[in-house]
Amino acid sequence: MDTILIILGIIALVVGLLGCILPMLPGPPLSYIGVLLLHFTDRAQFSAWELIVGGIIVVVVLVLDYITPMLGAKYSGAGRWANWGSLIGTIVGLFFLPLGLIVGPFLGAVLGAVRDGSDKHNALKAGIGAVIGFFVGTVLKFVACGYFIYLFVKELV
Repeated sequence: MDTILIILGIIALVVGLLGCILPMLPGPPLSYIGVLLLHFTDRAQFSAWELIVGGIIVVVVLVLDYITPMLGAKYSGAGRWANWGSLIGTIVGLFFLPLGLIVGPFLGAVLGAVRDGSDKHNALKAGIGAVIGFFVGTVLKFVACGYFIYLFVKELV
């Protein structure tokens, strides 16, 4: 039974890593499931603290994945409507995968900045900030999945 759980854990880790760039797969939660599967074997026993921290990491990364495009727009000088446009564009972009995940926050921030009364230059700046925020969120997902892979490998070796 341990072998089956380890194999399923490895599959969850690999699919989770793919989920960092394929938006239809929840990357960090799948990677965390891989760690949980290893926990239920005789090969590894994670402490309650490690499992709780892992769960918190998953929740934080999932929330930040939606918020970072908005933060990117905000820190590039965007106003209130551009920030909301970026968030709404991120959510709408989910329906137009995979390009929608980049174009959605960009267009949402640009349209919101125009609504705020920004000129073209500042509106584009807000859109670029939203895209940078999207990429920051993607990097955070990779870091979280990398951490789970590290835990998994450390316990098996």
